[in-house]
Amino acid sequence: MTEAEFEALRAFLKARSGLSLSADKRYLVESRLGSVCSRFKIESLSHLVREIRSGRSSALEKATVEAMTTNETFFFRDKAPFDLFQDVLLPKYLKERAASRRLRIWCAAASTGQEPYSLAMLLKEAAARMAGWQVEIIASDISTEVLEKAKAGFYNQFEVQRGLPARLLVKYFAQVGDQWQISPEIRSMVDFRYLNLIEDFSRLGTFDIVYCRNVLIYFDAALKADVLRRIANTMAPDGSLLLGASETILGVTDALTLDAAHRGLYTKTSGAGAPRMLASAVR
Repeated sequence: MTEAEFEALRAFLKARSGLSLSADKRYLVESRLGSVCSRFKIESLSHLVREIRSGRSSALEKATVEAMTTNETFFFRDKAPFDLFQDVLLPKYLKERAASRRLRIWCAAASTGQEPYSLAMLLKEAAARMAGWQVEIIASDISTEVLEKAKAGFYNQFEVQRGLPARLLVKYFAQVGDQWQISPEIRSMVDFRYLNLIEDFSRLGTFDIVYCRNVLIYFDAALKADVLRRIANTMAPDGSLLLGASETILGVTDALTLDAAHRGLYTKTSGAGAPRMLASAVR
């Protein structure tokens, strides 16, 4: 693959997925796209780039984007965002949405489903407090392959050992051969949908809580600002956004305000731009 072909591939990936690959990531491209070449019987990365540029195969284009998408995730990843949901956000919205008894949650870039399923299990654990509530969890991703895995809800031993408490494994999973499948009850709580964050997602409606963790780090500054602005537009006036531990809005957008009491939590900026802090516990 020549330098010009690599640059063409970088431009293609950015245009289709927002993925901004630096010039030193050539090794990553070579390691991940070899399997795509094998699958489509393409003899080299140079030929793969030429096929993509020809526009003859949408299936090849899709497979190339999916191969370059990072799908690292696990149950209750980083723990703090889920403690925050359980101890701060859920009590807050149970109080503030008591009249409507409705709660909408969006997990963007949900990958193979461990994040939304973790939230679904926490909601099920809080069932005694949520009688009569209508809760919707929408989980989206750009990869149809990982969405199919997420919908099926099968995980191997390694996957269920990463962050998932043993009591929840026993309570909400059934062993099927050498796999574990999450219960139909939990699967039914999550609506998985294909969605590309660089495209319009206003049709999803308004959300009380948005999880968009560990995906914006792959976008350049301009696209990151655009996606954050549009996420803010989907949030209720008192909505909450959770980003990854290494992500920040500092110098990126003023549409959101950091909640000073909770790392990784952001609220929608009011007209005056003043921050609104959540109580540490609202019970």
